[in-house]
Amino acid sequence: QVELVESGGGLVQAGDSLSLSCLASGRPLSAYVVAWFRQPPGKEREFVGGITRRGSTTYGGDFVGGRFTISRENAKNTVYLQMNSLKSEDTAVYSCAASVAVLIPTKANDYGIWGQGTQVRVSS
Repeated sequence: QVELVESGGGLVQAGDSLSLSCLASGRPLSAYVVAWFRQPPGKEREFVGGITRRGSTTYGGDFVGGRFTISRENAKNTVYLQMNSLKSEDTAVYSCAASVAVLIPTKANDYGIWGQGTQVRVSS
């Protein structure tokens, strides 16, 4: 079973950039589709985007447009979430999740493996 650990969260100012990492252990992350979700305070968890085993990406409707970019380095067993031009409304707990699906599921229930999450706070 693969285990996921997120890192890179913290407190930043609006307009800053932040890169989150999702490091896998236990099994090669290359065997999984990986997604990022976030949960803002008091709100539902939402799909940020995901990446296939070969590196194709798809993003949730609110994240299309280029501020957020997902990439992966299978050799490092890591998936990244690059976030640019951060806004206060990006404040959330960001979690990565892995699935054995072929395509990228957009629903959290379709992911059986989750990291513990990392907090991102954006001050305005």
